[in-house]
Amino acid sequence: MTATEAPAPSIGDAGRVLARTRAVFEPALRAAVHRLPAPIRRIAGYHLGWWDERERPTPGGNGGKAIRPVLALLCGEAVGGGRDGALPAAVAVELVHNFSLLHDDIMDGDRTRRHRPAAWTVFGTAQALLTGDSMMVAAMDTLAAERADVAPRALRDLAAGLQDLCAGQSADIRLAADEGATLDDCREVIAGKTASLLGCACSLGAMYGGGRKEQVRLMRMFGERLGHAFQLVDDVLGIWGDPRETGKPVHSDLARRRRSLPVVAALGSGTAAGRELAAAYEADVEFSPAVLAHLAALVERTGARRLAAELTAKNLADATACLDAAAPLPGPAAALRAIAELVAERTA
Repeated sequence: MTATEAPAPSIGDAGRVLARTRAVFEPALRAAVHRLPAPIRRIAGYHLGWWDERERPTPGGNGGKAIRPVLALLCGEAVGGGRDGALPAAVAVELVHNFSLLHDDIMDGDRTRRHRPAAWTVFGTAQALLTGDSMMVAAMDTLAAERADVAPRALRDLAAGLQDLCAGQSADIRLAADEGATLDDCREVIAGKTASLLGCACSLGAMYGGGRKEQVRLMRMFGERLGHAFQLVDDVLGIWGDPRETGKPVHSDLARRRRSLPVVAALGSGTAAGRELAAAYEADVEFSPAVLAHLAALVERTGARRLAAELTAKNLADATACLDAAAPLPGPAAALRAIAELVAERTA
């Protein structure tokens, strides 16, 4: 059976894939965090959901779905590596991802992360920043410690991803103040903040799995396209998502006047609803829940929510085409498709 003939994945498949791969990488992630200096480790473990601010274990705390390390492990398997071959890549990308979340929460002023107070609101801004920095360094150390034949390339790949991440965050800050923002500006933010790290997860996984140069390139493209879809879904959830699933208040992006892709599309729609939304964004008032619900309806009325769904579907299709072109092994390929479907299903 070829990759394209593999059975169609289901969301249940994705759940099993996530559980299986978490069992592989989480002990290694915990080991990496436990090697951090004690004060830093305390904050990192809190941020990851493993314990509370006094380091008392948190029942069920697991640090989220861990999509990035799952992608790294599966891409390693897909190019012929063993089950644990891409473990350094999986740990490194999850450390980098959480470094970025610690910094993002501070820059965006988000007070909630994973259904509880964000680390900076508990431990202070400076300590949260230092914890993020320490996790980034630990990610590089994790890659450098394994596979001397791969580590130099992997470190350059991760460094490029980190530069993209910083550039994407910088673009996001500019976007927040740009009343004339365009969809291209939004794509620049998505490419740097989200797509680059998912692409890096896939390319690093393929490297540590022993993939050929072309396979590594295609796996990166798969991850990047999936990253665009992932962020588009997040943009939809930032407006219409259920707080029980997102861990953030409903309409949170609108409350912060964030210019996500659906909002930018609505503002540039040339419609009456778009003009009303623009006037609200320019007003120096705090939005009530009723007003936020009305603004969400305005965005939807312009067709921006539908546009985001169409772009999500296109990026998922492009991701699948890149995956197929990499000639992956059938089993891991089916698992990667299940993860891709899970990305899209988060809008349900």
